[in-house]
Amino acid sequence: MQEIIRIENLTKFYKIGGETIKALNGINLSISKNEYVALMGPSGSGKSTIMNIIGCLDTPTSGRYFLNGPDVAQLQDSELAEIRNKEIGFVFQTFNLLPRYSALDNVALPLVYAGIPKEERLRRAKLALEQVGLGERMKHKPNELSGGQRQRVAVARALVNKPSIILADEPTGNLDTKTSHEIMNLFDEIHAAGNTIIIVTHEEDIARMARRIVRLRDGIVESDAANVPSTASVVV
Repeated sequence: MQEIIRIENLTKFYKIGGETIKALNGINLSISKNEYVALMGPSGSGKSTIMNIIGCLDTPTSGRYFLNGPDVAQLQDSELAEIRNKEIGFVFQTFNLLPRYSALDNVALPLVYAGIPKEERLRRAKLALEQVGLGERMKHKPNELSGGQRQRVAVARALVNKPSIILADEPTGNLDTKTSHEIMNLFDEIHAAGNTIIIVTHEEDIARMARRIVRLRDGIVESDAANVPSTASVVV
């Protein structure tokens, strides 16, 4: 399979006062196109740090990160911004929706930054909302939607630029069990459509819905194994 992400001996150290915190301590990882990977580990294991580096939101202390071929460290800021906007779709635990914007306008927002004309922005945003089952909620603002619906808006926003990679950081952390499984079923559909999906989670039942589980502990890869998805998901 085509390799889309390669990480070589990646480290990330933070200095807090006089102390050095080793968030990542020599990570090696390769992810192929259309893989569905869960990065799992307890708090402080380094999973969110590696997610931020993969998403070009942070830089490593040492080591190399190749994304779709190029070494990310060699890219200009403008090139990194373009990658974040076009190649990677982000889904966050806290949804990160603008409260005064409708679902449609929230989903269309990345297309504004991409310079897409308004009519095309709205057309693509409507399609993305329909894809996640919110065609009837386009005009609703976040406070008029349930937690699960808000996360669906966030997923639609991640999809609207047709990225090759979806990064989801604890995407079910603020949701009840049934709604969590509905969102995970949605990720199954997105994966089946051809996207590479990387989910950060500390929840075992959520990780078991991925096709591969990479377990992190104390900034290193503890295990990396293929996975048969859990049958606990709920049909929606």
